[in-house]
Amino acid sequence: MGLVSDGKKAVALVRKAVRNRSAVIDVRRTLAARPPHPPFQYRVAVYFADGAVNMYQMRQWYKPLADLAKTWPVVVLSRAATGAEALLADGALPVAFVPTVRDLERFIAKQDIRVVLYVNQNTRNFQMFRYGRRWHVFINHGESDKMYMTTNQYKAYDYAMIAGDAARERLSRVLWDYDIARRTIEIGRPQADHYSGTLPYTPDARTVVLYAPTWEGDRPSAHYGSIATHGEALVTALLATGRHRVIYRPHPRSGVVNHEYGAANKRIIAALNAANASDPSGQHVFDDGPELGWQLSAADVAIVDISAMVYDRLAADKPLMITRPADPAAAIDTHGYLSACEWLDATAAPDIVAQTERVLSDPEAVARLEEWVTHYFGDTAPGSATARFHGAVQRLMDDWDSWYARSVADAEDDEPEDEAELDDEG
Repeated sequence: MGLVSDGKKAVALVRKAVRNRSAVIDVRRTLAARPPHPPFQYRVAVYFADGAVNMYQMRQWYKPLADLAKTWPVVVLSRAATGAEALLADGALPVAFVPTVRDLERFIAKQDIRVVLYVNQNTRNFQMFRYGRRWHVFINHGESDKMYMTTNQYKAYDYAMIAGDAARERLSRVLWDYDIARRTIEIGRPQADHYSGTLPYTPDARTVVLYAPTWEGDRPSAHYGSIATHGEALVTALLATGRHRVIYRPHPRSGVVNHEYGAANKRIIAALNAANASDPSGQHVFDDGPELGWQLSAADVAIVDISAMVYDRLAADKPLMITRPADPAAAIDTHGYLSACEWLDATAAPDIVAQTERVLSDPEAVARLEEWVTHYFGDTAPGSATARFHGAVQRLMDDWDSWYARSVADAEDDEPEDEAELDDEG
């Protein structure tokens, strides 16, 4: 068995190397056909060291960053070939492919980058931290109460842009000797100002239910995925009514660790296709597209796992339910919204129709939701989060000017006295 396992790993490594080499060729060919980056154009950079598998972390920031770029030109510093390939294909933002440290140095030497934004905690972020005279800012790829949101790695950044009071409280509980008041900047959820898009169905009287589960996780404490425990039962129940439309948006990594989880995912997709074939008016949707926004605003009710999707939906200020992990080892932070959310146990999944009707009509549930929306995101009026995001970047730019002027003055003070004056003194 050991030899077989080693052989499979070797084959996988070879395939990965071939894929990466192909991506490098494709990226360089694409960039060669485009005009070069103008010198000293960019003021803001987004550092992204991941490959295509984690593109969802970048895509959710496309619209807020494109809006920011109208004031402060933005470029994505892409370190991985498959990630750069996907970024170029999306075409949302300018991309610099900098796979080596030398490539990175050459590019930033030709630009006036003052703020570097980070959407995740990739270990290669450390290679960018070496460059001073610019602010390194963690913006994350979502708001949630997962363990990831309180990692001690926050301390590596000059600042962190956070959603609101809940994030500040969460960090206060966990991080030692961290000046939260000075090093965090509250911006809400700018993505919520862009929750729009073309619907892939014609709206009608059906109740629209978004089911957006996360992947199965790679360790017991992160076993939040519900596809195999809740998903098939709840989707089957919703499809049977003829009164509901299901939007199914599974995490792109679903099934990468657990074969049975992946198989359940495929069965749900097949059930949606069968339902549409039987009744085309149902217009059920299997959504694996790059855009996230219209699903959150269009759904009457959302069913999500413990993940950033909880808070993406919460920012939309609309009813949601959260699946309770079936694995008792899954870590659940009950200090925040998860202490008062609408839980969906696996045993209640077949009764999902009654469950959704309750969260839609129960006044107490509606009022409780409003309180938590404010706690996590502050003012959610249209445009409010975008204004705070732009204001945060403006503040950093002003601080950069101040620090730069101070460093220039200090350098001038440190210069030796004029040689002629030294002679006179002698």
